[in-house]
Amino acid sequence: MTHSEEEEDEGAERDQQQPLILERVEKETAQSWQSVVSHRLKKHCVCTSKKAKSKILGFVPILRWLPRYRLREWLLGDAMSGLIVGILLVPQSIAYSLLASQDPIYGLYTSFFTSIIYAIFGSSRHISAGVFGVLCLLVGQVVDRELALAGYLTESGGGIGGNDSAGLLADLGNGTLGVGCDKSCYAIAVGATVTFTAGVYQMLMGIFQVGFVSVYLSDSLLSGFATGASLTIFTSQFKYLLGLKIPRPQGWFVLFKTWYSLLANLANTNVCDLVTSLVCLLILIPVKELNNRFKAKLKAPIPFELFVVILATLASHFGHFNTDYGSDVAGDIPTGFLPPQLPMWTLIPNVAVDAFSIAIVAFAITVSLSEMFAKKHGYAVDANQEMYAIGLCNILPSFFRCFASSAALTKTLVKESTGCQTQVSGLVSALVLLLVLLLIAPLFYSLQKCVLAVIILVNLRGALRKFLDVPGMWRVNRVDAAVWLITMATSALVNTELGLLVGVLVSALSVLGRTQQARVLELGRAPTREHYEDLSSYRGLRTHPDVAVLRYGAPIYYANQSMFKKSLYKCVGLDPVQGKTQRVKFMKKKKKNNQQEEEEVARVPNMKPESDGKEEGATVTLMLHKKPRSFHSVVIDCSAVLFLDTAGVNALKEVRKDYAELGIRVVLAQCNTSVLDSLERGGYDGGEDAILFFTIADAVADVQSVSAPNGDHDGK
Repeated sequence: MTHSEEEEDEGAERDQQQPLILERVEKETAQSWQSVVSHRLKKHCVCTSKKAKSKILGFVPILRWLPRYRLREWLLGDAMSGLIVGILLVPQSIAYSLLASQDPIYGLYTSFFTSIIYAIFGSSRHISAGVFGVLCLLVGQVVDRELALAGYLTESGGGIGGNDSAGLLADLGNGTLGVGCDKSCYAIAVGATVTFTAGVYQMLMGIFQVGFVSVYLSDSLLSGFATGASLTIFTSQFKYLLGLKIPRPQGWFVLFKTWYSLLANLANTNVCDLVTSLVCLLILIPVKELNNRFKAKLKAPIPFELFVVILATLASHFGHFNTDYGSDVAGDIPTGFLPPQLPMWTLIPNVAVDAFSIAIVAFAITVSLSEMFAKKHGYAVDANQEMYAIGLCNILPSFFRCFASSAALTKTLVKESTGCQTQVSGLVSALVLLLVLLLIAPLFYSLQKCVLAVIILVNLRGALRKFLDVPGMWRVNRVDAAVWLITMATSALVNTELGLLVGVLVSALSVLGRTQQARVLELGRAPTREHYEDLSSYRGLRTHPDVAVLRYGAPIYYANQSMFKKSLYKCVGLDPVQGKTQRVKFMKKKKKNNQQEEEEVARVPNMKPESDGKEEGATVTLMLHKKPRSFHSVVIDCSAVLFLDTAGVNALKEVRKDYAELGIRVVLAQCNTSVLDSLERGGYDGGEDAILFFTIADAVADVQSVSAPNGDHDGK
């Protein structure tokens, strides 16, 4: 090798030993608030023809996709799926009216109007919007509570005086309900009012662009809430199966109150309703299982529910179950539509809180389902537009005495499996419901309510099967499983609305808890390259004898900054606060020994004091560490620190200052730009020791060269 080549190699080696230096891009100076406001106003208030067209097409998606509709390719699938879903909606809409404490006709109204409105304003191609069991339960709880507060007897329908309740309504409302309004009429007004209020909430959330809140409602939270509510629904239907006329309990611990009432009134069971319920269960459960088992081979699920409803209605009519055996039936179901009616404005303050929880649940279910199917089929949905769509699905139908609605998983799965391509299928379902409303509805007069309860119970199978998934959830992720269990238990055993709130809080606390559980880990260097990993996770890693390399795997902020310092001191093996205390004691002891030596020197001529020549800082380190070890520097790998707040910056400054008093240098490596900005704003870069490195290798090389420039620093 020539002399020039040796010089080049030495120069390259020196370059490699130099720390990496990168020049930050200067950010633009912050704009004044006047310019920011002006820019926002120009962006949102200036209207052009192109912008107006985009806004209209975005708010009414049907105007965007309907002109591009592929008639030959999509019509057959949409028509088939819409027809099947429409047929399934008839018995389910009537059945879920029981949950909402409404007459059967209003479930049909809800499904009809919702199918049309979502087809116009919804951004999902596959969602089936309509009655949903959890929302019906929430609405029913509000309706029963308001009926009790108004003085009505929940089950007898008489109230203060049956049809003599006009005076009560005159005191409560605005007189728009009519003079002859009874318990049923008042229940309709309450259901429509809470639905209207929930829709207003959803529209406001859409206007203020808060659709992002859906990301905070995890799958485990929503699944646990739905399962807990399903247990409450399951329990609430037993009184219909047994033919018992008992009021729905209010307040907390509804599940226990319901079972207590059922057991207390078990002797009053209606045998006719019980036998009918058992027969329907024996028919529906096996055929539903067959439907699920052979759904891949069937072009469309067989509507056994509708067949059972027809047969049960015929048996009840010709068997005179209502008159001869006292069986409770659906009663008169009128045809056509009633004129629109305003909500009961004076009732809104009473139901405002309940309506908010209903609005959140409806939006969360709709957005989660729409995003799930959009991802599966390769298109995008707008969460804020979904907020508008479901809000309109609640506001507009509320004037026609409908109750709250959202997307429904079961019917959406049916739509997808039967060839649905667009929301034309929703319009076809609405046509089926319109036919029932205009012609067929009165034929269900003799339909027993126990049959409707059986339909509800059978449709809860999917939610109740979630209990079988708990062991698998626990193995995959214990935190998510805990969120599911706590949300489910609170929703079922305590209160449905409280379960949602508790689930949100537990999810938030679980995220915070993970940052609290983060620990500082000591890193070692790979034998063949400059790569550092956790010593406790990999074999064969090497440590530096005089440098401790550490990593913290979480943001450092006000909630965990104390835990960060404790974990750091524990991992290093040296608490600088205790170190300073012991150093003071050491210095006092040494000073005392020196004084004794001086006294002895004074007594004995020609005697000189001896010096050990050791550094006090290193001695203190050896004294405090459980496993004796000497080091002069600490390198903190900040690659996993996503952000710092003021408390986090102060914590790093305190660590650096406290160790500096013991003669130990602390440097940071691999900080992202957000952390670098926080450190700069927090004044961390003051002082010659506050150097930030882009790689751990640069940091280690620098602290070794400063502390022992002539030593051998290879990792061992």
